[in-house]
Amino acid sequence: MEAVCRQLTQKKQELNLQKELKWQRVTPNYLSKYQEFIDLVFAFIADDKIKMRIMFTQNIHVAKRYGDYHREYKYFLLYYQFIKHAFGLNQVNHGGTRVRLYLDKMPDTKEKVARFKEHVFALNKNPQFRRMDVKFDREQIAEINSKDHVLAQSLDIVLGAMQFRLNDKHKDKPEGQRTRGKRTIAKHKLYNHINSHIRNIYPGFNIGVNTSERNEKSNRWHDAYRHWLFKPTDHEVDTSKGKKKK
Repeated sequence: MEAVCRQLTQKKQELNLQKELKWQRVTPNYLSKYQEFIDLVFAFIADDKIKMRIMFTQNIHVAKRYGDYHREYKYFLLYYQFIKHAFGLNQVNHGGTRVRLYLDKMPDTKEKVARFKEHVFALNKNPQFRRMDVKFDREQIAEINSKDHVLAQSLDIVLGAMQFRLNDKHKDKPEGQRTRGKRTIAKHKLYNHINSHIRNIYPGFNIGVNTSERNEKSNRWHDAYRHWLFKPTDHEVDTSKGKKKK
């Protein structure tokens, strides 16, 4: 992993990308540089040197039991489910796996963050994780500043691209204008560039659904790149909350 981070940092320097890489900073002038950087990221993904998981929700899936507690802790509850399920840690096929969690700075109180970390640490008691000998070290559940972590910046670009497309931001036009802005066009081109890499891994890839397990649950762990459409276990579908057709 250190070698991957070193090469990604070197690529940033070669491209003269001095600031933190972020989806919001994609512009026409920087498009080709971000594309070249993403080429290296997906080369590592294709070689299974890094794994990437994207989790998202759809407004039409409404939890039936959703009270004040869920509203207050929504961010932490989703993050917990992501950690527990998205990487298929309960499908690891070799023992003695130790998990390090580098969490982007959490937008909440120290008390709530500390409580969240304790819940994550308690996953050590989960029967499936114990059976697979997967363990979380309390000292390795840490918050980071993404400015100092090139992998977090890489994820921000891909996650931003998915959010951009899933929310139809590629269709946005400035108020009163008939055509899209140059920045929106640049972002759409970068999304398409990223999508082409994913389709090299998964021909026919569909951004808005779960990545197929292909009849093998262990692929939740083995796959280098996956999407997860999170739905509350007890939910109902409210189509009025879906995308509005223009």
